[in-house]
Amino acid sequence: MSAYINQEVKPFNATAFHAGEFVEVSEADLKGKWSVVFFYPADFTFICPTELGDLADSYAEFQKIGVEIYAVSTDTHFTHKAWHDSSETIGKITYPMIGDPTGQISRNFDVMIEEAGLAERGTFVIDPEGKIQIVEINSGSVGRDASELLRKIKAAQYVAAHPGEVCPAKWREGAETLAPSLDLVGKI
Repeated sequence: MSAYINQEVKPFNATAFHAGEFVEVSEADLKGKWSVVFFYPADFTFICPTELGDLADSYAEFQKIGVEIYAVSTDTHFTHKAWHDSSETIGKITYPMIGDPTGQISRNFDVMIEEAGLAERGTFVIDPEGKIQIVEINSGSVGRDASELLRKIKAAQYVAAHPGEVCPAKWREGAETLAPSLDLVGKI
């Protein structure tokens, strides 16, 4: 896999459907804030709208903590618009939906299923410096959960703002963290 933790996002240019318009998006748009690049296989399918709808329902919470979401599939931006216009679930989306018909972005993140021309269910959390901090790849038949993604981003943001501390399993905002030290070895 070429998209590793702390690796900088590779350059790309694409067109997205966002807020009723077609807009240009590049890797530069991911810098200066926390971002989620959320790959899914295809528009007009079955699990994908449940995931994208879940993100749409939680989008305000992501925005509150300074996170932008970018949904990406190998469909075109025109197809994204048609899906947005015809589906009640997808019609709720207010984050950018990037078209990747050439597969360049999917290949950059190493989630392209070459024989199918589709992207895996890949989730990438990018820090404000444009570096990947979280990677999650799911089987095509397993949907993702926006609340778990939100929890992981809050943990990543906490650790970035508090050097020397780490977030244990199931950490939630406001819970205790750990400060790795010799004193903790073998005590947890």
